[in-house]
Amino acid sequence: MAGDQRPAARKPYLAGGAEFAALYGVKRIQVSQWISRDHTLDYRYAKIISGSPYWLLQFAKGFGETTPRRRNLNEVELARVIKEQDPGYWVAEVTQLPPLVGLAEVEALFQLPSNALLRNAISTGRFRPADYTLSGSPIWLLGPVVEEAPALQAVARGVEWAIDEKVLDALSDGSYDGPGARIVARGKAAGRSSK
Repeated sequence: MAGDQRPAARKPYLAGGAEFAALYGVKRIQVSQWISRDHTLDYRYAKIISGSPYWLLQFAKGFGETTPRRRNLNEVELARVIKEQDPGYWVAEVTQLPPLVGLAEVEALFQLPSNALLRNAISTGRFRPADYTLSGSPIWLLGPVVEEAPALQAVARGVEWAIDEKVLDALSDGSYDGPGARIVARGKAAGRSSK
């Protein structure tokens, strides 16, 4: 699969924490503070993938006008994010998103014993390139991952790469609640939530 010249799949425009911060010219930590401290941002317009939020770009670009103190959108950064994701399309509601997966969901889908196997398959070109790289994390459209599973299985050595049908069904219908489906508290927040 390495070096494939597949036609680019259309995908919905999204923004991870890093892209959201860049759209408003702030540090990434500020996005977290808008959620936890200021409560001006939440996850209503975000999809949680591999434990991280990815907001609809449609929502992200209008966010600055909804805050008590108006924030200016960096139009140059918006154009960059759109260009990186083209060919793409705008989505207004999270329910309109196609099934999307990150490392945690792919690991669960293929019943892999560790993410090292997946990372190795990605780095050697045996696993399809990510459809997105947002905030430094790979994200795939589920459909093409499933379509390419037989080719992956054909070249696999030592690991079956068999699809767990229950995980596939849950990812497909939006009911998935396995690894990666929730945001896991980190840092000081992790200590508070474990008590």
